[in-house]
Amino acid sequence: MVKEEPPSASKDLQELQRKLSLLIASVQSNSKVVSFMKSPAGQYLDRHPFLALNLLVFVAVSAVPVGFFLLLVVLTSLAAFLGVILLEGLVISVGGLSLLCVLCGLGFVSLVVSGTIMVSYMVVSSLINYWFSLRLLPQHNSSGDCPLAMKSAHVEGEGLYQE
Repeated sequence: MVKEEPPSASKDLQELQRKLSLLIASVQSNSKVVSFMKSPAGQYLDRHPFLALNLLVFVAVSAVPVGFFLLLVVLTSLAAFLGVILLEGLVISVGGLSLLCVLCGLGFVSLVVSGTIMVSYMVVSSLINYWFSLRLLPQHNSSGDCPLAMKSAHVEGEGLYQE
């Protein structure tokens, strides 16, 4: 038993055919399509419909791999850009912390060196003063005066406290 199509199905098919014809007519009347069809490539493809169909299928099928490749390129470029930013941030952070440690170490070393120089100056100055006071002490001690009185007399004799 063969089933017959209801009359509404044939009307739907006729409506679909009419819409498809309108779509084809609108594509063929497009100014860009008309200018392409007047070009030598468009005329060649119009004379060779199998080649035109083959080219159309190739473009449609290759759109997906080309799209994936372009997506891969964009994602790889984005990842490289972010990687460079993260790597640069890491290098700057490590460099900044290293610089901070070096500067703190140099500050400590400068404190130690300046302290050593200051203590050395005080020790050498005290030793020189002590050495000169011992050297001057035996010369004045023969007179039998007090060492403090001799020191003040010696200083006044040099003219340091003259009025």
